[in-house]
Amino acid sequence: MPDRVHHTLFEDAQGLAFGATMCAFGVMILTSAGLVTGQTAGLAVLISYATGYSFGVVFFLINLPFYALGYYRLGAAFTLKTFVAVALISALSLVIEDLVSVSPAHPAVAAVLFGLIAGAGLLAIFRHRASLGGVGIVAFDLQERLGWRAGWVQLGFDLLLFATALFLLPIALVLWSLLGAVVLNAIIGINHRRDRYIGT
Repeated sequence: MPDRVHHTLFEDAQGLAFGATMCAFGVMILTSAGLVTGQTAGLAVLISYATGYSFGVVFFLINLPFYALGYYRLGAAFTLKTFVAVALISALSLVIEDLVSVSPAHPAVAAVLFGLIAGAGLLAIFRHRASLGGVGIVAFDLQERLGWRAGWVQLGFDLLLFATALFLLPIALVLWSLLGAVVLNAIIGINHRRDRYIGT
């Protein structure tokens, strides 16, 4: 296996900024259709639906306990970059609806667009050795240590969250949400491979 190629500070900054912006935009599309996603972001969406609190605030707060795991398993640099990515998405989510207006014609359109856009964003974040916290930290750790594909690990967690969502949302919206999660995690599972992309 070739030596890892280390990204410069500028490369990391632009990668995280791009990834966070795409993910925040994807979540806006998702929630505009009343859909949910998996992982910690999905939990934050469900909490925001149930309580009326902003997704950005909830997402930032529920990620706080996972940074200790990230530091212990993956080191200070990974944890710091993950914190930056989460903070950027949280902040962007608070203002993006004032900057962009999106009205998907059908939940299926919203689900697929979310999966494609957020998948590209999450792929950029992963390739700069960061995550979106929560389950992303666990998935990244398992891929690094055991070779398990991060996208498929996340999809397993997503299925549990969607089972919970059935108690809060109409089944049709949950099924369309599952489509978005499958698209997103397929992008990560197919494209984020240690044997094809070596970088930190």
